[in-house]
Amino acid sequence: MRFRYTEWDGSEFPTQEHLQSFHHFMEFLIEYGDEALEALRRLEEDPEQRKTIEQWLQEGLLDKVGVRFRLTPRAISSLQRKALMEVFRNLKPDAPEGHETLLSGQGGERTESTRTYQFGDSLSELDLSATLRNAIHRQASSLGLDDRTGKSLLPLPLKEDDFEVHLTEAKATCSTVILLDMSGSMSRWDRFTQAKKCAMAVYALIRQRFLRDTVDMVGFASGAEVIPEHRLPLLLPKRISLWDPQIRLRVPLAKLPEAPQHFTNLHMGFMTARQILARRGGCNKQVFLITDGEPTAHVEGGQVHLIYPPEESTALATLAEGLRLSRQGIRLSTFALIDDYFQLDWVRFVDHLTKLTKGVAFYCTSGDLTHCVMESYLSGRKMKTFIA
Repeated sequence: MRFRYTEWDGSEFPTQEHLQSFHHFMEFLIEYGDEALEALRRLEEDPEQRKTIEQWLQEGLLDKVGVRFRLTPRAISSLQRKALMEVFRNLKPDAPEGHETLLSGQGGERTESTRTYQFGDSLSELDLSATLRNAIHRQASSLGLDDRTGKSLLPLPLKEDDFEVHLTEAKATCSTVILLDMSGSMSRWDRFTQAKKCAMAVYALIRQRFLRDTVDMVGFASGAEVIPEHRLPLLLPKRISLWDPQIRLRVPLAKLPEAPQHFTNLHMGFMTARQILARRGGCNKQVFLITDGEPTAHVEGGQVHLIYPPEESTALATLAEGLRLSRQGIRLSTFALIDDYFQLDWVRFVDHLTKLTKGVAFYCTSGDLTHCVMESYLSGRKMKTFIA
């Protein structure tokens, strides 16, 4: 353990009550997003609350630009670590801890096997016992002696063919896109809050352990957009603005921001994820899809079709884009939220998507979402499988 000593500036040490106050605010922030930051402006009018807010500003947990508050990188990192700690408190003890592969390579953990040294191999991986055994056996054979008679074999010259090195597990890099459903239905059953915690935990894990991996976030509703990391804690699902029993709208792509935003355009989400992964490196590329219902929007002829109830045309367009992902070697894992499970058509759509892409489907509740995603990510399975 390392200690760092500095001169005390006379400020009051934070009490447990003070530490808990920001913890509670973070929970409030994750649930209410931008609305929580807006609430801080009203709380400033209370002298007691203003003192607490000023202390958060001094500690670098919040920043203020004009009259608006925003989260600092330190606060975002704190949120991510908190989400990651919650996950690992609940993961099973025997959960995999890294990207295992079935291949040998460099930079990973040692295995029980060895191989002959090749030019360029690191000498730090030299297996001394196997090397000496090879040298003794070769020297004994050349002298016509039993290699168990060690005294007559000295001095023992070493040749390049004698050297053996440890085999190590290959280090697999992975580029991940999290596709997050932001449609109106995600506001139910605490789904969206759990999904945000899940994404923040993945970000924290990669920052701390898998530094060469990448993760990108794409939110999709009536359209799809890349979500910067600093915006993730502030996201909210789109509010439902149309209640008609049947909806058929066609909106030009340029005017999509003016249209109702609560539909489910998974088709555009897949397109955006494919474009991102085309620019990413990594041996493995995968998409984690978190959704709670059938797609109700797709892109066709430069227009976005918003359709409710869902139609076959939307499903076919979405499945075709999912197939393009698969053909480019991108693994698709679908996390289907079933807190209010009742739509068999939606389940059939997930089944079709999983079989077509040779991916994996997980049917889980909001409370189990983060554990399923993290265990899937940590396992790093290379084999594409279908779970019925």
